[in-house]
Amino acid sequence: MKLSDFDFDLPDDLIATRPAQPRSSARLLVARGDAITDAVVRDLPDWLRPGDRLVLNDTRVIPARLSGTRQRQSAQGPVTARIEVTLLEPRADGGWSALAKPLRKLREGETISFSRELSADVEVIKDGQAHLRFNLTGPDFDAALAQAGAMPLPPYIAAKRPADEQDKTDYQTVWARHSGAVAAPTASLHFDEALLAALAARGVTFTHVTLHVGAGTFLPVKVEDVTTHKMHAEWGRVSAEAAAEIAATKAAGGRVIPVGTTALRLIESAARGGQIAPWEGETDIFIYPGFEFRVADGLMTNFHLPKSTLLMLVSALMGQDCIREIYAHAVANRYRFFSYGDASLLLPG
Repeated sequence: MKLSDFDFDLPDDLIATRPAQPRSSARLLVARGDAITDAVVRDLPDWLRPGDRLVLNDTRVIPARLSGTRQRQSAQGPVTARIEVTLLEPRADGGWSALAKPLRKLREGETISFSRELSADVEVIKDGQAHLRFNLTGPDFDAALAQAGAMPLPPYIAAKRPADEQDKTDYQTVWARHSGAVAAPTASLHFDEALLAALAARGVTFTHVTLHVGAGTFLPVKVEDVTTHKMHAEWGRVSAEAAAEIAATKAAGGRVIPVGTTALRLIESAARGGQIAPWEGETDIFIYPGFEFRVADGLMTNFHLPKSTLLMLVSALMGQDCIREIYAHAVANRYRFFSYGDASLLLPG
């Protein structure tokens, strides 16, 4: 498989920079095998059956983009310089890995001030990243970060406009629980309380899992032979309760449908032994055509970037020819693409 097999032309004006309001008013492309139907997200209960189970990623996006200053003594006296920081992931030692701009101007041992309450020491600069240790931890850190930070919008949105206060609501799911993601599980952004109630009334059940989405989700594939691509790792957990719920649905003949590629990657990671089981750790699972799905019977997801690992994932689920038709239909019918865009419900024939 070549990288060029997963390319398509996307008009720039189809890239959404704001979500639909209300959330469930976004469009929904439903693909059942080869049949494509245009719908709306609030119609989702009509496309699901009693006994189906939606798997929801309950990670919470942190406001990981920070603007700060560092001070340094020079021959002319103290010099203050601006530093832009994007947090990537917490480290096992309690620090954070981060991108910093301009990184070449930073030095190990310096302190970056982000607000009166929040600052960080630069402990190590390595492999294009800075390892930071903040002056606060726990709830104090969360509160200070919420005040000083901005939502880490994807590059294709950030290139068009800066993040603002509205993004702190828009770029967060209504069921977000566990802080740690620096990108949202964006298919889940389409759900509101009214839609969840309608699904429950339909007899659809829900299972929560946690995968902290990392900035690596936006990394481009740089190899022409896609099978040699090395995926980034992300931390996730499938609890014993979640695994039991999913297994019971499968045993009863219901469909397990993850909402978002993050939830799908996590439950398939937890089923590499043959069936779903409790699981916790780092996953770098790479799903491309030829993958054997052991849990997911379908997928609700947004529309993905050309040549991306996520486009390869949906191609593995539906088949490459089918995905080409779906995306051609989406472009021709002016569906909105990427994180704040419209959704698709993919049900293999």
